[in-house]
Amino acid sequence: MSEQPRARTAEGLVEGRRHGDHTVFRGIPYAQPPVGPLRFQAPVPMDGWSGTRQAVEFGPVVPQAGPTAESSAGDDWLTLNVSTPAIGAAGLPVLVWIHGGAYIAGASSDPMYDPAGLTSAGLVVVSINYRMAAEGFVQLDGAPANRGFLDQIAALEWVRRNIAAFGGDPDRVTVAGQSAGAGSIAALLAMRQARGLFHRAIAHSVPGLLATPALAKDVAAALADRVGAAPDAEALSRIDPRRLADELTALGAELPGRRRSWGRLSQIGVAVCPVLDGVVLTETPWRALAGGRAEGIELIVGHTRDEFRLFSVMMGRLGTFTEDDARLALDLFAPEGDGADAYRAAYPHATPEELVEAVYSDALFRMPSLRLAQANQAAGGTSFLFELQLTAPAAGGILGACHSLDVPLAFGTLDSPSGRQLFGDQPGPEIVAVSRELQQGWARFTTSGDPGWPAYEPEPGRQLTRVVDIASVTSPYPEARSREIWAGHDPAPLDLADPAAAADAAVATAAGIG
Repeated sequence: MSEQPRARTAEGLVEGRRHGDHTVFRGIPYAQPPVGPLRFQAPVPMDGWSGTRQAVEFGPVVPQAGPTAESSAGDDWLTLNVSTPAIGAAGLPVLVWIHGGAYIAGASSDPMYDPAGLTSAGLVVVSINYRMAAEGFVQLDGAPANRGFLDQIAALEWVRRNIAAFGGDPDRVTVAGQSAGAGSIAALLAMRQARGLFHRAIAHSVPGLLATPALAKDVAAALADRVGAAPDAEALSRIDPRRLADELTALGAELPGRRRSWGRLSQIGVAVCPVLDGVVLTETPWRALAGGRAEGIELIVGHTRDEFRLFSVMMGRLGTFTEDDARLALDLFAPEGDGADAYRAAYPHATPEELVEAVYSDALFRMPSLRLAQANQAAGGTSFLFELQLTAPAAGGILGACHSLDVPLAFGTLDSPSGRQLFGDQPGPEIVAVSRELQQGWARFTTSGDPGWPAYEPEPGRQLTRVVDIASVTSPYPEARSREIWAGHDPAPLDLADPAAAADAAVATAAGIG
């Protein structure tokens, strides 16, 4: 008889490994590999198996796009991992982690997402792989849109069926994610197919990135043209997934040159994002919640203070932004109407660089996060808002409280490669204390629905936010000027800037002169 831990799922028996005081199962398939005739289609339930399936290695990731893209052998892309305090336990709270990566990259195997600390706090932690980039989010004729979201729903359905075998309570499921993972959670809140599959949510740095069908169709046509195929599932299924991912990376590098036709999309660095297709995702999460067409839940939502700083450093632009850059940012990303003037009035002494950072931080992450908290509260839910203000000590503090800084803090993975890049090889006790606060807040919330600070409420004086720093405090929302600018403005879907320009570009490409 094996000494390794086993669990019986609805699909068959799996065998994991003990890691310290908890048990880990890795690479469990929750749907069939989406290749061959299943490529670009909705996930298909996994067939059962006889005997014992080894669950000790992470599953392969879908071919990714972008400068940080990873690759791995195998096409069993739809797998998940479970970390549990004890096989044989019952009724433990469950946290399901949906990784970020701009909808084009990322993997549950990232050491930054090591669940050991959260499992030690008494949680059953599930992390998932799902389709990204071209496989998951390019809109194609003959295929459902937002396939990555459909994968996430299939994974949550697996949790519903099977998590009791790992000690978890299927009626105490919290979904958590950051960046694209948080955007996924916002979308799941608005999707009827996801109702009842989770009961609480944690969303860090919610992106305001959703495309109209017209823009998504144009992007798909441009990608398909790069590989000499029609923009439909049948034609592109004959193209190697890795080549398609590489071409999507190349298309992303060309985005600034497509500003006339693709507008705001041309400035965000990624060519694909979820689409308001009218079937999988019928409207934006903010509108669905505020309009009473989605139910509010218990929700932690928040952002970092300096969201855009990470990208300005990665692009080598820190300290170089000009008045022209500020004007472009305001023209494209400030709220329609008098948004540009409102920013200049609200920040009268800001340098061009400070204006660029404020506008991009607000439009891409801070205001979508705040508006989700407000919309969830309007839908009858309870929202707990936070802002991370801790400055990353790496590189002399130039990253500030940047995008993604919160992830190794919340997981307690300061010693992961990403954690060391942000906090150094030996983070001080004050950094460890901030990490412990976030980790304990997640654990308390997943267990009881209360992270340990007051809920956000719309009334003046009750717009309370947990400001997380070396000396954390609960105070009024710290980005009040930006909140006033964005009052009444939900994140607008990305759309074609000039349909005529897009048509001209398509004709030029077809003629071989684009």
